[in-house]
Amino acid sequence: MDAAQVQDLARHATTKTPFPVPVPRRRPTVREAIARSLIWVSLWSIFYYSTIPFIRSHLPFHHAHDHERDHGSITSPCQTPALTYPGERIAWTPCGDLANRTLECANLTVPMDHFIATNNLPDDKFFTIPLIRLRSPNATQTTRNLLLNPGGPGASGTELVYRRGAQVAAIVGDGFHLVGFDPRGVNQSTPLATCYPTVEARRELSTVRDKKLVEDSGELWAWTANFVRACADTMGEHGKYVNTPQTAADMNLILDALGQEGMYYWGFSYGTLLGQTYATMFPERAERVIIDGVANQFDWYEALLDGEMMTDTDRVFEGFIEECVKAGEEDCALAGLAETKEELWQKVVEGLGKLKDDPIPVYVNNTVYGVLDYWTVWNNGVFPALYKPANWRDLASNLAALLRGNGTAAFLDYQDKAWESVGDALEFIALNDGTSGPAYWSVDRRGLVDLLQPYFNQSMFAETELDFYFPKSAWSIPRTHNYIPKRNVTTAHPLLLLSTTYDPVCPLISARSASDAFEGSRIVEVKGYGHCSPAIPSLCVARHVRNYLYEGKLPDSHVQCDPDGKPYFSKPDDTLAFMDTLVLGNEERRIVIAQQELARDSWPMAWRR
Repeated sequence: MDAAQVQDLARHATTKTPFPVPVPRRRPTVREAIARSLIWVSLWSIFYYSTIPFIRSHLPFHHAHDHERDHGSITSPCQTPALTYPGERIAWTPCGDLANRTLECANLTVPMDHFIATNNLPDDKFFTIPLIRLRSPNATQTTRNLLLNPGGPGASGTELVYRRGAQVAAIVGDGFHLVGFDPRGVNQSTPLATCYPTVEARRELSTVRDKKLVEDSGELWAWTANFVRACADTMGEHGKYVNTPQTAADMNLILDALGQEGMYYWGFSYGTLLGQTYATMFPERAERVIIDGVANQFDWYEALLDGEMMTDTDRVFEGFIEECVKAGEEDCALAGLAETKEELWQKVVEGLGKLKDDPIPVYVNNTVYGVLDYWTVWNNGVFPALYKPANWRDLASNLAALLRGNGTAAFLDYQDKAWESVGDALEFIALNDGTSGPAYWSVDRRGLVDLLQPYFNQSMFAETELDFYFPKSAWSIPRTHNYIPKRNVTTAHPLLLLSTTYDPVCPLISARSASDAFEGSRIVEVKGYGHCSPAIPSLCVARHVRNYLYEGKLPDSHVQCDPDGKPYFSKPDDTLAFMDTLVLGNEERRIVIAQQELARDSWPMAWRR
């Protein structure tokens, strides 16, 4: 299987889309749904006869309960001859190739509860964790494994390697194997963390009005009471152990099975919480830990409300407006509506605000039509685009057309459609980790509204979290971990922290908080807007990553990296024009291209909603 086929497989794989908290989990838009329906018949035979056998035969996703159940063992999921390597306790199965590298897949069984073994009795309860490895083309017995986590919580590490392993490998270089895994409860791990027993139940029971804090609070409060009970009933005993500290312990078993003592890790967004948790719990094994788009673990585990997360969200939106005016109407369609950033900000905010009271009808044909309202545009269009400046050009085009009276493009791109999500790991992990449930939230509905009102007033985008905090206040699954974030943690080697200057959900201030907590750690900041360093291509950042991974080198202090090329309102051809202005070797050219491709990808996205 070549790289194009593997990437096509990833596009067809049914997985839960990544985030941090606030972004709605992305579902395919109407435009995408129409396109898929037009090509579905012609693709189905190819997909069924090639992709499905590949997934079911070569990946360890559908046979977990048939495998050996020794905790920490990894087994091959099918009859294909297994691959084994000296020093490892893994029977890998070949599962394709990507970018001239071999892909290998396997299963890991881990105890349901790492910390109190008797909770796994009487029948040896466990989770099954899928693994995928993109091998180095120059592998030796000493080649290290770099574990990846794409965020979420609930994002799939196996999907990340399939979809973007080639680009990450180009940045990291040939000195590492890349290992992706689906954390317990996520995607193809088993049992899957879900609040609904069937797809039909999810479709029928998951709809609730959750746009307006005051007006929708009554229905949302009542719906939440049923939702949290369904989560507990559907998951049973396993539900209590879907949390970040347990996943951190799972990562040790992955290392043990790989025969590797030191943790080499790159985690994005929520993956920074997992990385900080791991480094705190197992500092002696934290050999190279990169956390990228850093969240505040103290707020995550200990605070009722994450008051830090949206520190820079509105500033990123202002940056979108400001850079649009700088780019001009040729590159930013909105620029034609105003001459100054202040005037354009007002026109966009007030123009979209009118949709609150006066949503508009959009009619494409007799099978595609609907109503476009403020929350659809703001929450599904504007807010997600803040994560990726590469999307600003399209956002501006849609908003300009909408403000001129044509909402078709915005409707097709942003309207939710019933494309099924897989599982509810986001809720289980986030709510099991933190201060959830009546033990921490002694409020009734009105009390909750009063508590949230000032919090939601801190940002124009804060209400995107509305459907997170209602379940958090009512969560009925007890907190089963005793993890407490620490300060002054000394790890085997100091951490490398990556951040943009203005991240919409993981602000630079959170990276500073983490740097203060881990002795000797350093921040590398790419100057610009977006979520995690892949949002803004920078060779400077890539050089720091390589220096750290290969040689353990860190900058002497907090450093800033300039973005490469034209980071805002650019066209794909601008990348080639930028490369022509530099004297680059083949390796650096590969890095530039890989970073540009990651910048235009939907990952990483939000880690709660």
